[in-house]
Amino acid sequence: MKSAYDVIIRPVITEQSMEDLDIKKFVFEVDKHATKIEIKKAVEEIFDVTVLNVTTTTVHGKQKRTGRYPAGFQKTWKKAVVRLSEDSKNIEIFEGMA
Repeated sequence: MKSAYDVIIRPVITEQSMEDLDIKKFVFEVDKHATKIEIKKAVEEIFDVTVLNVTTTTVHGKQKRTGRYPAGFQKTWKKAVVRLSEDSKNIEIFEGMA
């Protein structure tokens, strides 16, 4: 069984993800094979919050040039948008970002 730190890889800090902090939506890069239930349990365990729902999507890697002919790709990764309950506290990682 995976630990919570194997499921949650890193927070995603972008302008679009920072706009939803006031409605308690947080974005994380997660393990490609993690399920929504595993993501929910991992966020609740690591940050001590209550999760309402989890939405996931697979972000396909973009094509990048590595020279004249050989084209490479960035890695494909999984993104999870986690919505917290109203009475739950905010996640400290995102506190000074907005």
